[in-house]
Amino acid sequence: MNADAPGASTAETFVLHAQLAADCFVVGDTALCRLLLLNDAQYPWFVLVPRRFGLLEIYELPDDEQLLLQRESVHLGRTLMQLFDGDKLNVAALGNVVPQLHLHHIVRKIDDAAWPAPVWGRKPAQPYAAHARAERIERVQAAFGDWLKPATG
Repeated sequence: MNADAPGASTAETFVLHAQLAADCFVVGDTALCRLLLLNDAQYPWFVLVPRRFGLLEIYELPDDEQLLLQRESVHLGRTLMQLFDGDKLNVAALGNVVPQLHLHHIVRKIDDAAWPAPVWGRKPAQPYAAHARAERIERVQAAFGDWLKPATG
């Protein structure tokens, strides 16, 4: 784990990287992760961030938490694809700009703004209107039920 990574906390507690905090809205917490909605209304774009101190890579998680992250990612992806009637799910853990471990889950449609190219850098983000953001978050929270709890800390 790299405590010197940008946005890392000096205490061994989870702190969301400043760039993720600026670019996303909190949806809730799973057993392991914080679930975020990226502020780009062009796509159903969600981000899972393990609530662990200083993580940069999946292999830094203990084995049981690696499996839990995989389960949460699969559950999130399956549910988002059903909820938003996706044609393809893009899942990525890049970390080139934000080093904190996070997994993007982007529901793609063949008629979306960037199809078939990757979404990064294709079109400028279109921020959510407040009511549309609230509706999207509420829809996802309802779909996940008890799997997703209100975020703490």
